[in-house]
Amino acid sequence: MFSKKVKSLAELNGVAEELIQHFPKERVFAFYGKMGAGKTTFIQSVCRILGSKDNVTSPTFALINEYMTQEMKSIFHFDFYRIKDIEEAFDLGYEDYIYSGDYCLIEWPEMIESLLPDTLVEVKIEVQEDNSRIISAKTI
Repeated sequence: MFSKKVKSLAELNGVAEELIQHFPKERVFAFYGKMGAGKTTFIQSVCRILGSKDNVTSPTFALINEYMTQEMKSIFHFDFYRIKDIEEAFDLGYEDYIYSGDYCLIEWPEMIESLLPDTLVEVKIEVQEDNSRIISAKTI
């Protein structure tokens, strides 16, 4: 189990690096948290740690963004918040991405839970009363 308290944005890169080091073989990460919890902001840090210099933004309307690492490897960033039904994920060809062996970072995975692979890293971001965040993760 991985768990870190984050008190400021300045700490995110360090926590992102620890997360990736803690799960070195995993490639699919499902990010859970309420609206405004900081999922996209944390994913920006994860992408930087993985070696992408691309502008990381929420793919809310596109459903998926692809970022490239310096080694020309893909990182796929999904946001399923606005998905209307599971068929949209099929139309997107989600399987090609999820089973590609590339990093897949998924926001709002609860919208496609039945389609998620058997093994992934569940990352939860919980906002505390003092506005800090608890970022916890485990393989499921």
